[in-house]
Amino acid sequence: MMSLDALADEIAAQAKAEAKALTTEAVNTAKSVEKEAEAEVAEIRDALMSRAEREASQLSTELVASSRQNNQKRELIARASELDATWEAVKAEVGSAKLSGRAALIKALVADAKKEGSGMTLRPVSIDRKVLEKEAKSFDFGTDIDGLGGFTLESTDGSIVLDYRFDSRLEDAWKTSLGTVNDTLFGN
Repeated sequence: MMSLDALADEIAAQAKAEAKALTTEAVNTAKSVEKEAEAEVAEIRDALMSRAEREASQLSTELVASSRQNNQKRELIARASELDATWEAVKAEVGSAKLSGRAALIKALVADAKKEGSGMTLRPVSIDRKVLEKEAKSFDFGTDIDGLGGFTLESTDGSIVLDYRFDSRLEDAWKTSLGTVNDTLFGN
């Protein structure tokens, strides 16, 4: 029979061997879990980096497109402003009493009006009243109207109005030549 000391030593040796086996197994399991965790972290990191790169690329594309759109908008606003300023300058020139050829233009309009509107009342733009009183003696004169120049003819009941003002002629000419004006101003 084994002595107690020998039995105790044998139990201790078996316990040590089991503890060592458990420790080795635990270390191996920990290493395996650590490798799996590192692989999973690497996979997640790669997926996040890929996603971040895609989003950054898309954001960059959107920013460039937005910037282009803003530049185009500013250019259109600047062009519109320039066209408005040109329109206002043209109207000021046409509405000026010093407009070259103004008297000849009034004479031509009166000649056209005599063909169209006999028996109608002539309503002058105030700047041209004196010239019209000389050139259009066959018409009855009414009150002044607003405009850059010229006149209107109205039937006695007011149902018919023929417009011989510079305003309407200028607007028609402006609309017709807007493409040329754009080309001249902006070189398109």
